[in-house]
Amino acid sequence: MLFIGFALLVAVALALLISADAGSLAGLTQDQTGQLIPLVILLIVFAAGAFTQRRRAAELLGSLALWGGLFAVAMLGYAYRDDLSGVAARVFGDLLPGTAIVDSENGTATFRRGGDGHFRIKGSINGAGMTLIFDTGASAVVLTHADAQRAGIDTGKLRFDIPVSTANGTGRAASVTLDRVEIGGIARRRVRAFVAEAHALDTSLLGMSFLETLSRYAVSSNSLELTD
Repeated sequence: MLFIGFALLVAVALALLISADAGSLAGLTQDQTGQLIPLVILLIVFAAGAFTQRRRAAELLGSLALWGGLFAVAMLGYAYRDDLSGVAARVFGDLLPGTAIVDSENGTATFRRGGDGHFRIKGSINGAGMTLIFDTGASAVVLTHADAQRAGIDTGKLRFDIPVSTANGTGRAASVTLDRVEIGGIARRRVRAFVAEAHALDTSLLGMSFLETLSRYAVSSNSLELTD
């Protein structure tokens, strides 16, 4: 009974502290304390369950320590949620290079540098998914012959009459206009591009005809940030 009475007193005190009249708790704003109400309720429910069962004092203390620790971890996770989300995003980017870390609120898409030193970016061209290399040296988006076919372009009707320099040497490309290019949730229509002739290019390039439509793009350390 003593433990039950103590638990009830704690519950009442916490309820008073997080009430609208109490204002704030431990330096948190009134809105933040209001968001803690579900956590407090869960703590009270679990504590009540432990106290209503007939257990030895050592088991009760162990249960209290366990739930108290879980509650503390939950509080810390809530307090540092922004930092933890940033760490999680970096880990996600390292495990899945090329996949965008999208911040819809700020209109940004961030990519992590691959092990080969390039930013390999997963995007969509005319609705077809493909990987492109970020390349400010390319005046336009450049598609490999195979990627162009995946994007629904009839390469048999193209005129490969534009000389281009690629990693494989000098080749030729055809000028096209892409219906839609989407990178990390940032979409553009009617994008000028080139299609390289077969075997002239290993990987498609995300060049300036897309990048120049952005309000900003920046490379810092091992990350690339594109801003709509």
